Amino acid sequence: MWIFTHKVKSNGVFERHKARLVGDGKTQQIGIDCGEMFSPVVKPATIRTVLSISLCKAWSIHQLDVKNALLHGELQETVYMHQPLGYRDRTHPDYVCLLRKSLYGLKQAPRAWYKRFADFVLSIGFTNGRMDNSLFIFRKGSDMAYILLYVDDIILTASSDTLRRSIMDLLGSEFAMKDLGPLNYFLGIVVTRHKGGMFLSQRKYAEEIIERAGMSSCKPSPTPVDTNSKVSATSSTTFDDPTLYRSLAGALQYLTFTRPDISYAVQQVCLHMHDPRVDHMSALKRIIRYVKGTLDHDLHLYPSSFSTLVSYTDADWGGCHDTSRSTSGYCVFLGANLVSWSSKRQPTLSKSSAKAEYRGVANVVSESWWLRYILLELHCPIRKATLVYCDNVSAIYLSGNPSSASAYETH
Repeated sequence: MWIFTHKVKSNGVFERHKARLVGDGKTQQIGIDCGEMFSPVVKPATIRTVLSISLCKAWSIHQLDVKNALLHGELQETVYMHQPLGYRDRTHPDYVCLLRKSLYGLKQAPRAWYKRFADFVLSIGFTNGRMDNSLFIFRKGSDMAYILLYVDDIILTASSDTLRRSIMDLLGSEFAMKDLGPLNYFLGIVVTRHKGGMFLSQRKYAEEIIERAGMSSCKPSPTPVDTNSKVSATSSTTFDDPTLYRSLAGALQYLTFTRPDISYAVQQVCLHMHDPRVDHMSALKRIIRYVKGTLDHDLHLYPSSFSTLVSYTDADWGGCHDTSRSTSGYCVFLGANLVSWSSKRQPTLSKSSAKAEYRGVANVVSESWWLRYILLELHCPIRKATLVYCDNVSAIYLSGNPSSASAYETH
């Protein structure tokens, strides 16, 4: 079928009409009509890390757009499609089309496009990141460049304008590529660069969430979550519109890309997406009210040194009323920039607060190790040890004695 949409700019102003031919991917069967469907996308922490390095080194950061990106993928399977409306052969109206390349709507289209793009950039001298497959790194002598790929959205940063232009020329020779100029709008995030660093803002996206919830005239809340006890899975009656609840909860999840202040509150409401209750919807609306009062909150990245990696972690003990499991969270700073954060319920029970805190430390150490390896692949290794801050003395002692920590975990 044909899909007709309006393309808008970052400020919501109409830009152009857009028509797209889409295949009926929902009828495809895995193993028969398509193989691998998963397509790697760059992690948010990788994006923030690369932007931090580029700011520190004063590199130019450009955004590229591939026209009809998914149409470039090469199909490995045999896929037939009906002739598109308006383009049917009058002499053979009952004929079908054999697709040679991928088409929007097909389950394997994103994967096919990723493979086509990755194969080409590897052929021109880039290497694929081992810790993030959507990160591509180029180094030749003192020249360096990074490419971040999120489906068809591309960020390119290079150590010199000459190198950047040469890479763009090579990409343009293979794909229908358009240079959108310095990075200013990426994945619904408005990027504003200034002398003191860079602002990442999702204000427009937050306003759309508020409007979708029908809360444009609501009263702002000073905090995203109530300080009283957490809601239970069966604390009230079932909410009458679970689809709306799941839609808003998912939208708030994406808002945490630049809003770490709501990560914990959003994580709590997302625990009940399978069976939302009235109390859960009230908690979700409180987050939206808080977002309405903090629309001007942005994530600020500074051109600071990236020679240190500092992590902070904390956890409650048995905070979940339904499962008695603990919730742990962490945040990681690269220099002065906050590059990674998380709030997640632990998968198992903890018999003491020390054990809950220790598991929180283990999570942030794992994330810190991953970031150190990413920086090593980016040829910006951290020479100093990573500091991990935790406010539980027992967990600190356990972390300092691996043998006792292993025995503690076993018992």
